[in-house]
Amino acid sequence: MLSLTTGLAPLVLAGLLGWTGAVKVFSRGTAQQAPKTALARMLRSSERATTVLRATGAGELLIAAGLLVVPANPVPGAAAAVLGAGFLGYLGYGRVVAPESSCGCSASEDTPITWRAFARAAVVLIGGATVAVAQDTWWPAVSERPAGALVLLAGAAAVLVALSADLDRWWLLPLRRTRLHVFGHPLLGTATDQVPVAASVELLENSLAWQAAAPVVRSALLDHWEDDGWRILQYSGVYGDRENARPVAVVFALDATAGRDTGDDPIVRVSYVDADSGEAVAVDELRAAPSRRILPMAG
Repeated sequence: MLSLTTGLAPLVLAGLLGWTGAVKVFSRGTAQQAPKTALARMLRSSERATTVLRATGAGELLIAAGLLVVPANPVPGAAAAVLGAGFLGYLGYGRVVAPESSCGCSASEDTPITWRAFARAAVVLIGGATVAVAQDTWWPAVSERPAGALVLLAGAAAVLVALSADLDRWWLLPLRRTRLHVFGHPLLGTATDQVPVAASVELLENSLAWQAAAPVVRSALLDHWEDDGWRILQYSGVYGDRENARPVAVVFALDATAGRDTGDDPIVRVSYVDADSGEAVAVDELRAAPSRRILPMAG
């Protein structure tokens, strides 16, 4: 098993670097995301950040090609290890100087730097060092033990997907939504569609609850659903000061039947949920807000 793992390491590492490198080099989103990255803060220029991101992507593609073509040569593995070490240093510095910014690791994620970015960089460092030392080729491992290779590659792909924040919308958000419906939620019930979502958003954005949470919110509406007469509206955000910033999901709940023509302002419940752990974040400021119309969510 160990020999199979080391034999497939060049293939796994090439897949990771090939993907992130291709996105940086060829995606239009690179220039759009560059101003939101910690790199732009460091270089004091979005244009220079875009150039560095594309150059880094070209380097990743070159290393990936080397890992695929000459995996037994220690140079591609050593280059990957150096790249991973550089990523870790950049992430550490970026987490200090711009904790609310994204890392730009795949040029498509816009969430703040979290442990997952560090873990992925560590994978590049450790994987590169392993390849450089082992100097194994990957094609004998695939041809001689195809079933085991397929299982290991599938597991590695799952780990890399789990470490990529920009892929959350394809698996993590649907999974959390399914968990709420299967295992229950404090507001679980039957869905209603009496009021358009846009009307609920407009009502929310004119509420005191929105004014209190607006400094934390960092996105437009990401998700919505109805439970037990409540309409749940989910946004992403960053909570805390510059030194202790943490990514959170900002979740509002208001009467699903409420609209501008229903009279009194509806009660709005607010909850912050840690984006990494899924645990609720206690926000004393919301509980102390000067209105009985702003209530923290139960649970």
